[in-house]
Amino acid sequence: MLSVSMQQQGVTPDWFLFPKILQAINNLGLLDKGKETHSSAIRKGHILSVHVANSLVAMYVKCGELSYARKLFDGMTQKDLVSWNSIISGHFKNGNTEEAINLFKQMQVEGIKPGVVTFNIMISSYNQMGNCDLAFDLMEKMQFSGIIPDVVTWTSMISGLSQNERENQALHLFREMRFEGIKPNGVTVASALNACSNLRYINWGVEIHSMAVKGGFAEELLVGNALIDMYWKCSDLEAAKRVFDKLTRRDVFTYNSMIGGYAQSGYCGKAHDLFMEMQSSSVKRNTVTYNTMISGHLKNGDEDQALQLFQRMELEGVLRNTASWNALISGFLLNGHWEEALGVFRKMQATQIRPNSVTVLSVLPACAILMAAKKLREIHCFVIKHHLKAEISIVNALIDTYAKLGDITFAQTLFDSMLTKDIISYNSIISGLVMNGKGRNAIDIFEQMKLLRIAPNQRTILSVINAFGLEKMVPEGEKLFSTMAEEFQLFPTIEHCSAMVGLLGRARLLREAMDFIDNMPLEPDASIWSAFLSACRCNGNIRLATHAIKKLLELEPEDPLINRILSQIYDGSRSRNHVKNQAMVKAFGHTWIEVKNLVHEFVAGMVSLPSSDSLSIKLKSLAEIYKSKGRKLPDAGFLQLEEEEKEEIIGTHCVKLAITFGIINIHAPQSIRVVKNIRVCQECHDFAKFVSRNCSQEILLKDPKTLHCFKNGQCSCKDYW
Repeated sequence: MLSVSMQQQGVTPDWFLFPKILQAINNLGLLDKGKETHSSAIRKGHILSVHVANSLVAMYVKCGELSYARKLFDGMTQKDLVSWNSIISGHFKNGNTEEAINLFKQMQVEGIKPGVVTFNIMISSYNQMGNCDLAFDLMEKMQFSGIIPDVVTWTSMISGLSQNERENQALHLFREMRFEGIKPNGVTVASALNACSNLRYINWGVEIHSMAVKGGFAEELLVGNALIDMYWKCSDLEAAKRVFDKLTRRDVFTYNSMIGGYAQSGYCGKAHDLFMEMQSSSVKRNTVTYNTMISGHLKNGDEDQALQLFQRMELEGVLRNTASWNALISGFLLNGHWEEALGVFRKMQATQIRPNSVTVLSVLPACAILMAAKKLREIHCFVIKHHLKAEISIVNALIDTYAKLGDITFAQTLFDSMLTKDIISYNSIISGLVMNGKGRNAIDIFEQMKLLRIAPNQRTILSVINAFGLEKMVPEGEKLFSTMAEEFQLFPTIEHCSAMVGLLGRARLLREAMDFIDNMPLEPDASIWSAFLSACRCNGNIRLATHAIKKLLELEPEDPLINRILSQIYDGSRSRNHVKNQAMVKAFGHTWIEVKNLVHEFVAGMVSLPSSDSLSIKLKSLAEIYKSKGRKLPDAGFLQLEEEEKEEIIGTHCVKLAITFGIINIHAPQSIRVVKNIRVCQECHDFAKFVSRNCSQEILLKDPKTLHCFKNGQCSCKDYW
């Protein structure tokens, strides 16, 4: 190094050479050598030179020693614009924003007029903090002060807006910059292209690409990477590949962008080719490369390949990060493999890598679907321990999950404890209350929202219509539906129409429900006719039920469940004509129940167990009591139209098996939680009600349509599902 060589030769650097030496030390980050040079400058008296002092301040700032920099700055007898710029920049970089702003004001009090560099430091820092409006104000202030914004100023603003989800403003500012005659640089162009990527504005992107070609920096690495990202996100992979092929130099970002484009678009083969090409090139694959490939394979359903890559990371010495685990978890969830997702989460917890808020938000839906109450409590403890409860999105998700697991009391407690609530908070608790059969409570919270002037959204209105349905408050539900556009500027969707059919069905107003469907503003789809079929089934109207099923067949002719229900309406050979002579496949229900951290699956007809088996004995005992005391005769007002075959055909239904298994292994006050793959039949619904009363045991049964909370012989669905 130059300073060492000079010392060996007995040459002492002067005030001119000291800044050069400090610049070299600064670039290498050699703090100890910088302190030695500082001592030498003091001994030689060069510390009094403002140029030497400025270089020392800059060196300490760059090395992260702000306290040394500030002490030196405060002791300077003479300060110039460079001095102030260095110390202001240092405070911003150290996160001490308030002091940086105070220094900006103080320099002006001391008669130092901010220059373009000063303003650029302030503008860039404000944008990095997300305060784009304050950055705009400063840009206007510098113009008012007679300082013309340069390319760095414009680029800072365009980049800041693009990174803070204000892409349209970024692109308009880019055009304004060109109108003002400021020639953009590569960073400006890359920032504008990033805005195009986020907005999927390919026309703007092509225009900027053309301008970059004319400006001579289209093949710069930064611009090339931005172009690849823009083109693939705008679904033009061929254009992205042309840019990729033209680049004479590529880095890991280049490959990651192109691999990401192919993988996310379903071309995992091409992504894999580039992945392997990196192995033979000078560009090393990093964590992002692997994460991108893992996500791509999972998105395309290739879980085995994704797991192989995940294992390969460790073998190749590529560090797995939180995003690596999150990619696996979200991929399994995407493919409907909830247990596997929770399994990955358990393994992640056993490593040194800490889950983050994204991980928590990913696994909570799996807990809800699997009714995994114990795992939910574990995750909640993790949230508290790692101070994630301050994030409103996490609390909202916890409220939603607790409600879906039937613990509406704790969900309400969480909601009430929130210091800050958003519309998602209100939607989570309102829909949760409705799901748990507490329509009146949901309506009360909606009234609170109106008093607090919190505007509802589409989901809020949907849940409140369902709440009115639960309480059979037809006029109130009809009024909300008819005035939602005028009062809240929200227009009814097909989901709102389906809720209205349910509202009228619960009130046994089938003719009114039919009239609503005939006159609804949208074309009825399968969800509308399914809701109407449920209304007909629960109200015992076979004629209208047949009409609903025929409409469903027109919309979804290949659905075997619809054909099965239609076959139950007619007898013998006549039924086969109405179901187009389709071969009827027996429908076997599946249920899952978690006991002692193990998930047990039951299929209808699984009583091929020895008579001495505890499950068989208990089931037989419950069945005898149920038949003699608890079983009801079929409700004359309830059509026996079921998605599952009758027990006489396939054997004991899986709901009965799972509930009986739960009675043996789970004891009050712990609830029995069961998940079923198809809608529960009336027979099993009645059985669950009986067991909840006879055994004093709360039972939560989740099927694709409804969460049933059985307690003391009653169900939260109020016998309408």
